[in-house]
Amino acid sequence: MRAAIYTRYGGPEVLSLGDVARPEPGDEELLIETHAAEVTKADCEMRRFSFPVKWFWLPLRLAFGLVRPKRNILGGYFSGVVVAVGKDVSRFQPGDAVFGATKLRFGAHGEFLCLPEHYTLEKKPDNISFEQAAAVPLGGLNAIHFMRKARLQPGESILINGAGGSIGIFAVQIAKRMGAEVTAVDHGAKADMLRDIGADHVIDYTREDFTRLDQTYDAIFDMVVDSSFSGCIGRLKPGGRYLVGNPRVADMLRSIVTPRFSDKQVYFEFAGENQEELRELAHMLEAGDIRPVVDRIYPLEQIADAHRRVETEARLGIVVVSLTT
Repeated sequence: MRAAIYTRYGGPEVLSLGDVARPEPGDEELLIETHAAEVTKADCEMRRFSFPVKWFWLPLRLAFGLVRPKRNILGGYFSGVVVAVGKDVSRFQPGDAVFGATKLRFGAHGEFLCLPEHYTLEKKPDNISFEQAAAVPLGGLNAIHFMRKARLQPGESILINGAGGSIGIFAVQIAKRMGAEVTAVDHGAKADMLRDIGADHVIDYTREDFTRLDQTYDAIFDMVVDSSFSGCIGRLKPGGRYLVGNPRVADMLRSIVTPRFSDKQVYFEFAGENQEELRELAHMLEAGDIRPVVDRIYPLEQIADAHRRVETEARLGIVVVSLTT
């Protein structure tokens, strides 16, 4: 089968198209023909083995390869069609269109992948394409996790920092669905897109620092690694909630201390990306309550260009590779 592979860590140029053996499903696994997959920051970070949150560098290096990658096909979020199932699979059957997450198996940037039935998989809604479906799991699963943590009530306000990324795009829409007034922070080039998906206010971080403005919020969801912890806490209303999507060790420690000396709450729990959350996202998609925003669709042959697009932060939405074109 065709796959985008890499055999050493480095820039986008280490990626190439290759032929690898097609996997075979075990008794509890599905064999899925991949139709589309998201290209994420995590793919880029794994490719070059450089992460904004440094504390888990060593365990990941041990798990995925000290000198060179042990698993040389990236891609964690996808859509496709089930082509075969193991004898113990009961939830899916050949012909089912599905979307979901590969967890730490990766492999979605290849034409076929095998996943256990108990992984985070769901049938694809009929009202979205395979490319749109592939753009949902990463952002949607993380967004629904944190928006539930935010406990937003109708009429409350939330600021989403990094609103134009994969996760922020869905966080804006889910927060609006919960009845919140949403302020989105990102590059000004993304302002029209953010307003189009429901943001009430947009702050261009290249022109204004929201931590220095007078406005306060009931909740702040922060996906930007180098944000000011104290600055964000200072923009919360009494009893406000600060949700940290990419916590540093210092943020984790301060999240324990802050509630003891103030009325503010801090959450940094990582998303579990579970089945119930993906099912809820499928319902939202079917109802038209949320929608993916796809920036560009690249053929698999242009995987290096897709990585460059993600890394430059020039994208206005989610970058997807198609394995059927």
